[in-house]
Amino acid sequence: MISVDLVSDPVCPWCWLGLRYWRAARALVPEVEVETVFRPYQLDPAIPQAGLPYGAYMKSKFSGEHSDRYKAMRAHLEEAGPEVGIVFNFDEIEIRPNTLDAHRLIRWAQGQGLAEDMADALHRAFFEERRNLTDRAELAEIAAETGLDGDVITDLLASDRDADAVLREEQFYRSLGVQGVPCFIFNGRFAVGGAEAPEQLAAAIKKAADMPPAPDA
Repeated sequence: MISVDLVSDPVCPWCWLGLRYWRAARALVPEVEVETVFRPYQLDPAIPQAGLPYGAYMKSKFSGEHSDRYKAMRAHLEEAGPEVGIVFNFDEIEIRPNTLDAHRLIRWAQGQGLAEDMADALHRAFFEERRNLTDRAELAEIAAETGLDGDVITDLLASDRDADAVLREEQFYRSLGVQGVPCFIFNGRFAVGGAEAPEQLAAAIKKAADMPPAPDA
């Protein structure tokens, strides 16, 4: 079995695309058992807990010389998404959230074997359903829809449970040199960055299967 750390953020569109490609990649090499461990990364940890208006935020982030790059990125995502069952409703998103609470949800889901389902549900909630990921009641509802106990999650979100653990884990991956997501780290040996095609990710799975894990992996 190989272990893959998938470093991602629920509000990263490339991460949703990368997650769908990752599923397809695993299906290409069913003979290799793969454990996927979701790891936190906030694209912008400076966003307040209440979030910011999405349109104004994105305009400020991709203004001037970056506007053409943003338009090209959106066009690619909107074209590639439907091929893997994704709909990006960029123009209808109202709030750009802080994702610390969303990462806490993924962490708790990981302990129940539901991290991948939770990550996918959060991506869908944000990009397709335009749900407000700053709203803890909304997050608890998404958690319940994914198979967690909504009442328990409501209580956990009202506390600061695991917030420091998420931040420490995020900092660890930043210290390793992760500067963009998604990032797939195979057996602690090598990394593949970006939403690469399933065939490329499948090749990385095969490569990892032929290598021993890192001593501390």
